Amino acid sequence: MNSVFIAAYLALKEVIRNRGRFLMVALVIALITVLVLFIAALGEGLSDANRQYVANLDAQLIVFLEKSDYSITASRLETNTIKAVRRVEGVADAGPIYTSNSEIVSLPEPLKISMLGVEAERPGMPPLLGGRYFRGGEAREAVMDMSVAQRTNLQIGDVIEIRSTQGTEDEFFTLTIVGLVDKQAYFFQPTIFVPPSTWELIRPQPEADLSSDTPYPNIVAVKLQDPSQIEEMKMRLQERVPNIEVADIETTINNIPGYSAQQGTVQTQGAFTLLIGILVIGGFFQIQVLQKVPQIGVLKAIGSSNFVVGLSAVIQIIFVTAMGVGIGATLNYLFSLGLPPTIPLAFNGTRSLIAIALLLFIGPLGGLVSIIYAVRIEPLKALRLG
Repeated sequence: MNSVFIAAYLALKEVIRNRGRFLMVALVIALITVLVLFIAALGEGLSDANRQYVANLDAQLIVFLEKSDYSITASRLETNTIKAVRRVEGVADAGPIYTSNSEIVSLPEPLKISMLGVEAERPGMPPLLGGRYFRGGEAREAVMDMSVAQRTNLQIGDVIEIRSTQGTEDEFFTLTIVGLVDKQAYFFQPTIFVPPSTWELIRPQPEADLSSDTPYPNIVAVKLQDPSQIEEMKMRLQERVPNIEVADIETTINNIPGYSAQQGTVQTQGAFTLLIGILVIGGFFQIQVLQKVPQIGVLKAIGSSNFVVGLSAVIQIIFVTAMGVGIGATLNYLFSLGLPPTIPLAFNGTRSLIAIALLLFIGPLGGLVSIIYAVRIEPLKALRLG
């Protein structure tokens, strides 16, 4: 215990006496911390914005058109598929999902949105945060996601105007906002939900589709009676319903265009940032040890053990690293408060804690070479007497 106290005293005493030098390296670590946490939040935000709607579906399986490679945009099912899916034993409920893009033009600045056609109170329709569900048929009503409200200040009861390209002409449709849901962004865009018939009427469509008033769903969200029977139900659905392929939610997310590549890129950036942190911390403390070789020699000459010298270096590295990480985490939090909602950042508690733990770990790891060097210093050679 006495050795630990001496090691801590030596480490902290040196930090206090050379506080300018150690503060500079702490600030460098703080900047690395800001960068690592920012990359982690950006990765989580991009991931969330890309998969948010699919990940939050009240369903266990997704039905696609056969040979569509689990791509939502490439899938277009027959209208009778939904009825066939609902008749399969083990299916609690199923809801069709129709996808398209549109634009709200009744705003100071037009807002591009995802427009999804769903059936109220079926899988595919998120739970309400406020207001009510839209009516059926061709009701000119919509439920908006919170991301729309945050960007536009629209409220329940407001009327919006949608621009839609029908063939070669732009047409305009009005919708009344009747409900609000949360965390339902679809493919990075704010989202509104409308009845299937309304979706078919106002969705952008080519000239060839103008004569049809039948909506064809892209996918069907399937809720199971027993969620533990996912694999068995996948096989049963594919056997009993023609021209489909079935995937679970995780497979669907991983097949979203660009999702896997995007996450791989962000994770690689985070790994390289941590590597840079190891090199910076290691380089600083290696120089620090080289500058105080005579002092370490004196300590050993008067009887200090290798344990005290090594532990002193470890405590010093941990203290400076912790100080830098603490400053960086605080700066990162203050920085996040001023960011607009359009930037896809999500400060996930688990990811942030993992990033902070890794940053605290890279301090001793980066200073490992300097610790080993300090322990191996021989007193006589350090004092140039041997």
